Amino acid sequence: MSANVSASGSKFPKSKRLLKHSDFQRVYQNGRRQFTGNMTVFYLLRGSEDRAQSGPRVGLTVGKVLGGAVERNRIKRRMREAVRLSSPGCEGPLDIVFNPRESVLNLPVADLQSEVARCLRLAQQRARAAEPAK
Repeated sequence: MSANVSASGSKFPKSKRLLKHSDFQRVYQNGRRQFTGNMTVFYLLRGSEDRAQSGPRVGLTVGKVLGGAVERNRIKRRMREAVRLSSPGCEGPLDIVFNPRESVLNLPVADLQSEVARCLRLAQQRARAAEPAK
């Protein structure tokens, strides 16, 4: 299995992830949401104090209602891979939380990746459009 893992550039580093509960809560309470067929995406443009870190930060939430630990972890692995492959197209200080539906388990990887890429583009465009002019 380690033969399939390429260089360190293929990882999803902690600097690109939302890790703190407070960050998730800030996105849920102050951000906007976008519904798609297979997931709900919450997004928020980071404030000026957090803009030093460039690029989007992504979080995943998979509730117990989606199944046991094995199914939830499989959904998270699939989502992380789709985000990792799609995130180079997204720029800017944006926090995004994906809340997938159970249908993600049976979705082909190419379809999942294209939906995640579309969600990232939409979140980026709509967050910038909603940004107050200075």
